[in-house]
Formats: sequence, C-alpha cells, structure tokens
Amino acid sequence: MKNTRRNFLKVSSLAGISLTQGNWPITASHTDPTLSQNPIRIMNTTDQDLSIIGQYGPWATAQMQKNLPSFSFRKKEWKDLGEWKKAARNQVMQRMAIPDLGGLPPVKANKKYTYDGLQIEELSWQLPYGRPTEAILLKPQNAQGRLPAILAFHDHGGNKYFGTQKITRIPSQNPLMAEHQKLYYSGLAWANEIAKQGYVVLVADAFDFASRRIMLQDVPASMRNGLTDPEPSNADGIEKYNQWAGDHEHILSKSLLSAGTTWPGVFFAEDRKALDILCARTDVDASRVGCGGLSGGGLRTVLMAGLDERIKCAVCVGFMTTWKDFILNKSYTHTWMSYIPLLPTELDFPEILGLRTPLPSLVLNDMEDDLFTLLEMKQADQILTEVYKKANAADRFKTSFYPGPHKFDAKMQAEAFEWFGKWLKG
Repeated sequence: MKNTRRNFLKVSSLAGISLTQGNWPITASHTDPTLSQNPIRIMNTTDQDLSIIGQYGPWATAQMQKNLPSFSFRKKEWKDLGEWKKAARNQVMQRMAIPDLGGLPPVKANKKYTYDGLQIEELSWQLPYGRPTEAILLKPQNAQGRLPAILAFHDHGGNKYFGTQKITRIPSQNPLMAEHQKLYYSGLAWANEIAKQGYVVLVADAFDFASRRIMLQDVPASMRNGLTDPEPSNADGIEKYNQWAGDHEHILSKSLLSAGTTWPGVFFAEDRKALDILCARTDVDASRVGCGGLSGGGLRTVLMAGLDERIKCAVCVGFMTTWKDFILNKSYTHTWMSYIPLLPTELDFPEILGLRTPLPSLVLNDMEDDLFTLLEMKQADQILTEVYKKANAADRFKTSFYPGPHKFDAKMQAEAFEWFGKWLKG
C-alpha cells in the first residue's frame, strides 16, 4: 500500500483542491507518471482559450470586470489610504459574515517537552462549538524574554485527517506526514525550522481539519458510506476518510451559507482566536507577529494578514491569483472554502491581502502550479504592486516566482525566513 498512499498524496495533496465531486476533475502534478492510468483528467493545455463553463465564461467574467471593483484602491476616487482600508476592510468582513466566537478561551497545556532543539507545547482550547482545537507551539529551547512570533498555517492538501502535523515535527509524528513534507516542503517541517531562528511559532488545526474535522460518528449513518473514523495507524482508513471529507465539502459549505456565515468567515474567526492566544502569551512580543503558509495556508494568510493589523509581516505561498482565474480556468481545482459571495465586484482577490498596505507582504509562486494560471498569478502581482506603489510603500511588497509545481520548498522557505527576519527582527 505504500505506493498507493504516495500516489494518493500526489494526486490529492494539492492544497486547496476539492476531492472528486461528481465527475469534476482534480489537478495533479504533470510529472506524476500515474496520471496516464488515472481516470482523473487535466484540462488540455491547448484549451487555454476556452472556459471551464463554456460560453458562459466571458459573460461571467464581464460581471465583475466592467469597471475596477468598487472598493479597489486602484480607483482614482480612493485617495486616502486610511479611509480606503477602513471602508474596504469593513466590506470584506461583512461579506465573509464572520461568526462571533466570544472572548479569549482558557488554554490547556496537554504536554511540554524539548525536542529537535526546541521547547514544544501541545495545547488545546475549547471554542463555542465542536471538539477542542489542538495546536502545537514551538520556540528555541533556551529562549529568554519576549520573542517575535509566527502564526503558521498548515495546508489543505486534500487531507482533512491531519492539520498541525503537516508543517511540524514532534516525537509522535505520523509516518504519512513524513511523506507529505517530502512532497511539498523538501522534507522539512518549516514551523520547526523557523522556530529555531528565534521565534515563538503557533500552529493550530484549521476548521474542518484534524481535531476540528467532521467525525463520521457525528453524521447520519446514511452519509458515512459504510466508513468509521480511522485510527492514526490505519493508512487505508485515513485515505478513505479524506476521500469522504472531500466529497462532503460542498455539503458543509452549503450548510454554512444556510446558517448565515461563510467558510472563509469561519476560517478567519478561528484563526483570529489562535492569534489572540499567541499575542496574549508572556513570551511573545505582540508588536512583532507574522503569519504565513502554503496554499490553503496561503489563503488563510491572505485573510488574516489583510484583515488584522496585528500581523506585521505576511508570507503567502502558493495561493495568489485573480477572481478571473477562478471563473475561467481554475475554480474546479479549489476547495469550497475559497469563495466569498459578492466580493469579486468590490475587490479583486489580491486586494484582500492589499488591505494590509503599507505593512510588508511577500508572495511566493510556483510557475508550474496547476492550481493557477501563470498569466493570472502575474496579474495578481501587478495589482498588488499598484496598490503598494499608490500607498508609497513599494519597498514593502515583493513577489517571487520559482520553477516547479505546487510546493514550499527549501529555497522558498529560505526567502520567506529572510523576509520575516527583515521585518520582525531588523
């Protein structure tokens, strides 16, 4: 089963995808030799001028491209940066319908130990709904005083069974996560690596992942497809659960919309609670906090960094494009948790991150990333460049393009760590 698990990771671990719903295709790395034997199809590269929704594509795009989005800072009507940020941020938060999670929850330290040159705490806290959120905190073993901090976001990866372990390394690491890190992170646990550079790093399970995932035992038996919740040692059971969880995404998203909220809103609410917990710690300098992550973690970076100015430095990896790219080319490669109703006529996707201007932002893209088109990744770069330039903060924004498929490899991590160091330590 080892090869089967590896192939599953390659096909399903593109963070931000929604696993097979009906007959829609899933993207995967073009370098995967198993694709010729897999019923999953990729859009032919010769179909570049066609839309994934046929002749409706140009019409749909025109709905949000007749003029610049109404809250775009690129419009000449918006002249004052502060006024624009206040108005646009309020609009985004209204569209996201962010739920109120109350005050700071009590935090329980379940384990404390040293490992990998780090002092590690396994934490949990109870939100008003669901099982307790589990998190891992890391900092240098002999650290003293208040340190700069990073709120590190794990990826989606088509893998709801795991969360924090995707980007950390602890003694109880699941072997499947070693494969995951090899595939997307050059075999590195990037949260550990940056903690070693003098940061307090907090990684919490996102909504619908790991400790926050939907358990099979909690849904009607008719929806379980004969499955039961797998143990961590049951690789085949985990694979089947992840397939079920991918198919279940549209149900969860529709239910959230019916409840008057959105998946991005719940994401942000829970991540903001983790930020509250991080900033409240006595070993953290709350004036020097950054955030970052790959793909699904990049999406969460866009939301958190754009909407909460406690984030002084942001690194978005593998999740930057335009709404046009989703409409015409790539909505089928992404999870239901990516979309905010009505917002595209008011802000283009990159401009959500641009709401943090003039605070520093780094965007890292992969040129052969199947989740986006290179053309629209470059267009997103142009949009953010214009926003930062208009705010007289051009030196605080940077985009880098790396060869290869969807990943956050060692070279990209090195640039990210340098950026964090420049703005949180320098």
